[in-house]
Amino acid sequence: METLSTRVLTSVVGFTLLSLIVWIGWPALLPTLVVVSVMCLWEYIRMLDSNDIDVRRISLGVFAAAIILASLPQWPQVPWLGGSWREVVLTIAVGSVLVLEVIRPGERPLERVVYSVFGLLYIPWLLGYFLMLRYTPDADAGLLYFALPLLATFAADIGGFFAGHYFGKRKLAPEVSPGKTVEGAIGGLAFSFITVLIMTQLARIWSPLDAFLYSLLVASASQLGDLSESLIKRALRTKDSGTSLPGHGGFLDRIDSLLFAVPATYLFLNISMFQR
Repeated sequence: METLSTRVLTSVVGFTLLSLIVWIGWPALLPTLVVVSVMCLWEYIRMLDSNDIDVRRISLGVFAAAIILASLPQWPQVPWLGGSWREVVLTIAVGSVLVLEVIRPGERPLERVVYSVFGLLYIPWLLGYFLMLRYTPDADAGLLYFALPLLATFAADIGGFFAGHYFGKRKLAPEVSPGKTVEGAIGGLAFSFITVLIMTQLARIWSPLDAFLYSLLVASASQLGDLSESLIKRALRTKDSGTSLPGHGGFLDRIDSLLFAVPATYLFLNISMFQR
């Protein structure tokens, strides 16, 4: 009961703070994402350390902050770049890591490059979509659209927990996460669809079909995010990514689903707007 109450209290405080930060906009969201990115990378590096795997630590911290900063939609687009500022920063980051290995190669240079680049793609690159979604298509509508993956993911977790507890029989991915069941995934999708349908009908933004397609996408993305982190922890022989959040483990343990659900929402919105 003590663990449960601590978990609930942490969730309530976290959700309240997140809501306030998102409402304020980029002046609060940008530094928050930089801090979260650094904390998640620190947990990632700690898991690698326990398996005697080395990465370019300073480069990870510097380029993580740069990728988050480059994700700010308010930056002016420069035609000669041929892409977004995010792509430019990521390209420089990969090149820099390779140059450093050429200048000062370690015992396993390729391993260090691969794990360093993966850390940048998995954490700050995906977190950058949080900023981009907050201002899609504009600052006002972005506030509503940002709430969608938060509530849809939360609903999928709740629905999946109860459906899996009462009806779960068939394992979804037994070698990665033994507790996940097919019935739980279906229950999560159903509860996520109900939540999204109510929100979108009240806001009058989507048809029921759009709400269902989005629910299918975001529920699948959140499950994939959860299973992906479970796969990483299992490969690195770690139970939790950290102990920073009482009752929840580490930062990565809390945002693993959102790391996939938010980018999926951003892509869904942009595809929908392009078709219209």
